[in-house]
Amino acid sequence: MRSPSGASAALLSLLIQGGSVWLLSVAMALEYESICMLADHRLAANATERDVQNLIETIVDVIEPVEVHYQWRPQLSDSTDEMVLEAAVNGRADAIVTFNRAHFGSAPGRFGIDVLKPAEVLRRIRI
Repeated sequence: MRSPSGASAALLSLLIQGGSVWLLSVAMALEYESICMLADHRLAANATERDVQNLIETIVDVIEPVEVHYQWRPQLSDSTDEMVLEAAVNGRADAIVTFNRAHFGSAPGRFGIDVLKPAEVLRRIRI
């Protein structure tokens, strides 16, 4: 949202077009919405609250919902990161896409899940 010309925006566009699958739990969707609604993020993206709502609605329309049947806590030090790992494990994800790779440590690897930056995912998809 903050960088319309960056790798995250390109990956989001690809996901919206159906070029890949995005797993998302209800808890994660609510967290994304609350973060995107923060004034500093909206200001950086020159977005209104309605713009953010439209983005979230578009994302929710294309995701593959994940029901978290089993919580693997504690694996990480941050509860927000825990919900991402739980969705990835329960949804049988290939990768977690984040700029905060260090937050996940080796935990995702124990479940066969890579932790990649958006640009790395784009390179893998386009190869």
